[in-house]
Amino acid sequence: MVMKMPVDRLSDEEVRKILTKYRRIALVGASSKPERDANQVMRYLIEKGYEVYPVNPRYSEVLGRKCYPSVLDVPDDVEIVDLFVRPEFTMDYVEQAIEKGAKVVWFQFGTYNREAFRKAKEAGLMVVAHRCMKQEHERLIG
Repeated sequence: MVMKMPVDRLSDEEVRKILTKYRRIALVGASSKPERDANQVMRYLIEKGYEVYPVNPRYSEVLGRKCYPSVLDVPDDVEIVDLFVRPEFTMDYVEQAIEKGAKVVWFQFGTYNREAFRKAKEAGLMVVAHRCMKQEHERLIG
């Protein structure tokens, strides 16, 4: 049986390294609604000790944390930009990730945009796509 290579072409070891090396995450599309994936993933990452900065211009606060209108508004360094927005909105956030000096752009399920993916790669960022950060953490780190 032939295993299909993930679109991001990253091995489990590379994804594990991202999840252990980088701890500051801008979570774009953060939601205060508990039933939303963005809320559940953010809660999980906080519980696992990550510094998570919610990004969503619609909220002033999510899970008790100040919410920022853009990645560029986050006052601290950001290492991972985790995307929970529709594909047509990802390019803006990839550009913000590049400008902010992030190391990784993470396209959650349903957010992949080929042009934004390519732009992030060309700018030298590591890019994870079609994966859930929470699921990958549970699977690779536990």
